[in-house]
Amino acid sequence: MSLRFETPPFEPYSLLRNPHAQTLAGTYLPGRRFPYRAVHRRVLLSDGDAVVLHDDLPAAWPAGGRAALLIHGLAGSHSSAYMVRVAGKLNAAGVRTFRMDLRGCGAGEGLASRPYHAGRSADAIAALLLIQKLCPDSPVTLVGFSLSGNIVLKLLGEVPDEVPANVEKAAAISPALDLARCARSLVGPFQRIYDRHFVRLLCRQIRLNRRLRSDLPPLDMSRRMKTLFEFDDAYTGPVCGFGSADNYYATNSAARHVERIRLPTLILAAQDDPLVPIGCFDELRLPPHVLLRITEHGGHLGYVGKRGVDPDRRWMDWRIVDWITTDLTRHDEPRDRVPSRIIETSPKQPVD
Repeated sequence: MSLRFETPPFEPYSLLRNPHAQTLAGTYLPGRRFPYRAVHRRVLLSDGDAVVLHDDLPAAWPAGGRAALLIHGLAGSHSSAYMVRVAGKLNAAGVRTFRMDLRGCGAGEGLASRPYHAGRSADAIAALLLIQKLCPDSPVTLVGFSLSGNIVLKLLGEVPDEVPANVEKAAAISPALDLARCARSLVGPFQRIYDRHFVRLLCRQIRLNRRLRSDLPPLDMSRRMKTLFEFDDAYTGPVCGFGSADNYYATNSAARHVERIRLPTLILAAQDDPLVPIGCFDELRLPPHVLLRITEHGGHLGYVGKRGVDPDRRWMDWRIVDWITTDLTRHDEPRDRVPSRIIETSPKQPVD
C-alpha cells in the first residue's frame, strides 16, 4: 500500500534564485510577527538533565485535537525564525504546538550538564511522552529541521517499536541525515563562512551554559577550531562518549535507519542546499509510506517562493501545515506506480 500527498511545485521568488540568497532570506527576511504566548513545560531526562517545551495552545483547541512537536536545527532554539513562523501558522490552523529547546538551548540554558547532538532521539521521545500526558488523545506530528531532521528520522527508524504511540506522522525538513558528508562538504567559499559561523555560535553557547553549569565540560581553547568537523572531533565526539567526530557521525547518522520507518513521513530537501549535499539522498531506501520531495531550488530552510501559491511566500511553512492538517490517502496501486521519490524542476523564468 502506497501513500500519496500532493503539493504545489516550488518556484522561487525571482530575486532569490541563488541558494545562499534563499538560505539567508529564510532566516532574515522580515515577515509577519507572532507574539510569544507559550507556556513552559520542563522535560526531565533519564540522566538528570532537562529540556524545555514551549506549549502554544490555540484558543479553540479541542481535547484530542491535533498537536505537533517542532525541533530546531544546529545552534537554534524555539525562537528561530522558522520555528516561530511554523508554530504560528499551525496554531492558526487549530494545531497545538510544542517547540522544543534542545539541551542547553533557548530556555534550556543551564538545565543540562551534557550538550545536545544530532543523535539525541531519546530526548525527543521524552518530550513526546510528556505531550502524551498533556493531551492523551491527540495525534502528534513530529517535525525536525536540519540537524533535528536527523534526530526525527533516527527516532522513527532505529527502534520502530519504541516510537511513542501518540505519533501519527513526521516530517524532516532539510535533514542532515549523513553527518559526515554534511560536515565534509563545507569547503566552498560560502560554505566556509557557514562553517565558521556555526562554530562561533556553538562555542558561544557552551560558554554561556558553563556560566550556569560548571559541570558542563569546558572547551579546550588551546585547539583552534574553524570547522564543524574540528569542533565535533574536539568536543561533541569525546564529551558525548563517541571518541571522535568520525565515530559520532557514523553512530548517529539517520540515513541507514530510514528504510525501517513505519509511520507516514515527509522528507523535504532542495537540490541546491548549500549545507546538506543532495547526494545524501541518492541511495536512501524508502519504504512506501516515506515520501522524499526534492525541489530544484530552496537553499537550506529557505523556500521563499513566488506570490499567489500560498497566503505568503513561505512555501516550506505551508507544506508543513498541509502535511499536518491533511488526512493522508493510501492507495493499493503497485509500489512502482506511486513514487516515494519526487524530484521536481521549476520553470527557468518564474513569474512573480
